[in-house]
Amino acid sequence: MTLDLTRISSYPAPARLGIFILALLLSWLPFAIPIYLLFKYDPNLTTILTMGLMFIAFLILLRFWNQKVYQNTHWLKRYGLETTRKNGIDLVNGLSIGFAVTLSLFILEAIFGWVIIKTPSLFLLKIVGEGLISGLGIGLIEEFFFRGFLLDELEQDYSPNIVLWANALIFALLHFLKPIEEIIRTFPTFPALILLGLTLVFAKRSCSKRLGICIGLHAGLVWGYYILNVGQLLEYTNKVSPWITGIDSNPIAGAIGLVFLGILALWMKKRATSLPLNTDR
Repeated sequence: MTLDLTRISSYPAPARLGIFILALLLSWLPFAIPIYLLFKYDPNLTTILTMGLMFIAFLILLRFWNQKVYQNTHWLKRYGLETTRKNGIDLVNGLSIGFAVTLSLFILEAIFGWVIIKTPSLFLLKIVGEGLISGLGIGLIEEFFFRGFLLDELEQDYSPNIVLWANALIFALLHFLKPIEEIIRTFPTFPALILLGLTLVFAKRSCSKRLGICIGLHAGLVWGYYILNVGQLLEYTNKVSPWITGIDSNPIAGAIGLVFLGILALWMKKRATSLPLNTDR
């Protein structure tokens, strides 16, 4: 007896997503649990190994999902991850914009005297490279899931406005899968994550649903902060409340970070509304 998986394509989006996530967990947990038990003494290594395995399982399952449920062999293009010159240019542009936004935020804070930008160490070039690799890795993984797979599933059932807010809200909520104490302590980042989610949906729509701009933007924001934070180039003067500069020195957990993200969101929204929503990929 052959199981007809194409029927799943007619299910409502919440049911399709539930089936996919359940299948992902069932394929990932048998490998993740032994890794956790073997390397629990090293939380960082455990996280790297388990999350790496999850992404591999996600890619394999997503390919199967497209072939069996949607009868689609061009699954990477479906989500905007195509190897074209335009997508490459989008990636570089997004990387530049994200990096510039982060740098501009801290330059403004330095002008106001809220932070001091210190002299870089001799190892700055190494940190720049590490930050770029980390940013691109985080940008690729998160954007492929949130603005690729998840956005596509939502778009099949709902209006563009509902898709926009649902995607941003899910993006923010999934970043808060942590102990309740941590949720309360880091809650100021929640509005910023929603705003960032909105920005990235607008960005994808502004580039005919190519994913390069989203990966680049996300990576650029991470890259800029990584250099300044890990490179120990910042010193807060504590002249103003952390609610302005960012709680726990996290720039998106403060008023200034929200202002900068808001400007970026409005810019991407303007770019998106200047194009038809459904254009060729």
